[in-house]
Amino acid sequence: MTVDLGMPKRPAPAPAPLATSRRPSRRIMVGPVPVGDGAPVSVQSMTTTPTADVNATLQQIAELTAAGCQIVRVAVPSQDDADALPVIARKARIPVIADIHFQPRYVFAAIDAGCAAVRVNPGNIKKFDDKVGQIARAAADAGVPIRIGVNAGSLDPRLLARHGTATPEALVESALWECSLFEEHGFTDLKLSVKHHDPRVMIAAYRQLAARCDYPLHLGVTEAGPLLQGTVKSAVAFGVLLAEGIGDTVRVSLSAPPVEEIKVGRQILQALGLQERTLEIVSCPSCGRAQVDVYRLTEQVSAAFDGFPIPLRVAVMGCVVNGPGEAREADLGVASGNGKGQIFVKGQVVATVPESQIVDALIEEALKLADAGAEDQPEEGR
Repeated sequence: MTVDLGMPKRPAPAPAPLATSRRPSRRIMVGPVPVGDGAPVSVQSMTTTPTADVNATLQQIAELTAAGCQIVRVAVPSQDDADALPVIARKARIPVIADIHFQPRYVFAAIDAGCAAVRVNPGNIKKFDDKVGQIARAAADAGVPIRIGVNAGSLDPRLLARHGTATPEALVESALWECSLFEEHGFTDLKLSVKHHDPRVMIAAYRQLAARCDYPLHLGVTEAGPLLQGTVKSAVAFGVLLAEGIGDTVRVSLSAPPVEEIKVGRQILQALGLQERTLEIVSCPSCGRAQVDVYRLTEQVSAAFDGFPIPLRVAVMGCVVNGPGEAREADLGVASGNGKGQIFVKGQVVATVPESQIVDALIEEALKLADAGAEDQPEEGR
């Protein structure tokens, strides 16, 4: 028997997403973005500017949009913030959700302002139960969905007293109770979230909620922490739930600039095959075999390819041990050693260049791939 160890003639098909099927749910529309019922999982964030500062808020929304944000939330803690909503909702290029706490009148202001959706946390809204009917009618008339956002830190006091702490059961009971208030008025254009800072509690809560309703679900680990800790917590929680088909929108809550939330959220979805990948750097962790500064080279390659117009998987390897193998799966890459780098394209060595020219050589080959892809497109697709 002969075993062929040569390079494959064509790449293997991409693996399927981990979830064999998405959880069945009803669909809502957040502006033009479909949520639920098999629609792509969307990534959202929240502005950190005072909403009343219209220019600063629109600038941050523009930065988030450029980073790939699909839905953005703005805080509305004051009348000045509510007054700013009409301009923000009109000028933003992505749907704007008004985040309302404490004052029901801001819900009506957000609906009148043309916001794509409203997020309410019933545990924080005074006399919320008495206003549900009016909110439901106003939202239904305007075609505006509502997200019921239950957080561990602001659970309805009645449920907190009953359960003693923010257990998964308490979070789910709160969300479903508030849903029932809207349902009594015939309003079901809802999205739910049951956030907690502990990924284990959060996962348990979303599993229970997913089993007990068919509303679309927004995933989040609330108060996840600084960049590294929050990224790990969110990746763990989202990975488990999304792999089970649970989750329709996500927000990575970080104590970091909101653009970082979008970067992390998109990376999580891309890693699970739930969003088309853009740039993926496959780089080795370095070891005693490495004869180049892998960390510096990886940073240089990442910076050079930032914003590249076509999706690419680029392998950056510190030696020839794993380089050829990774090159088979990558669009292009480099295996480095002895002050030189072997440049691979689609699994084939195309050049050997000095270490100082590695980044330029990779860019040159990437541009060739981009040109070849453009030539392969039909005229109407260009």
